Amino acid sequence: MIAAGRVRVNGAVVRDGFYEVDRFTSVEVDGKTVQVGANAVYLMVNKPAGILSATSDLEYRTVVDLLDHPQKEELHLVGRLDRASTGLVLLTNDGRWSKLLMHPERNVPKVYEVETKEVIPAEAVEAFARGFYFHTEDITTLPAELELLGPNQARVTLVEGRYHQIKRMFHRVGAQVRSLHRASIGPWRLPEDMAPGQWREVSPEWHQLEGGNDVVNRVNPAYT
Repeated sequence: MIAAGRVRVNGAVVRDGFYEVDRFTSVEVDGKTVQVGANAVYLMVNKPAGILSATSDLEYRTVVDLLDHPQKEELHLVGRLDRASTGLVLLTNDGRWSKLLMHPERNVPKVYEVETKEVIPAEAVEAFARGFYFHTEDITTLPAELELLGPNQARVTLVEGRYHQIKRMFHRVGAQVRSLHRASIGPWRLPEDMAPGQWREVSPEWHQLEGGNDVVNRVNPAYT
């Protein structure tokens, strides 16, 4: 049936028997629907402080509680933020998309805006580029880019997401984080006109995601 062109996938004839389909794919045989493709959802949320990065909680309001979307109960978070932190959170019901986005080998860059209580020392730039050894996990963080914006302000670009990583990195250089805001994940950036608590749909396209390793290599060319 496939070779004869009797099968359509998402409205187009497919003669490749190895063509991969998932639950979001519509499939027809001889004009009759054998699978109705589910609706894939991809959202961004501007998380306010005090909101929990979770789908449900008995004590705190969650990111999902901010949504007015008919499929919100199907969604899961793509990465998390501390309850006190603010900024971009992605949600989806497409597990394959979220796994690709968070896969360590993709090194998807994430950009954070940070304010500290103490003055950030100039040598912190080189320290972030070298990476920090965390004995609890027995790992050394990948090189991260630290851009000093003021005595107590900085922009950090990193390609991983260890537990409280940014706060621990700043602690190592003698600066306590006062506020943390995630501005972007890969090509998805919070629009300036998007207020805290608002959400909107995003495109799941991956063509802009290449180059995560460039962040690591640019910050520390010796890292291989």
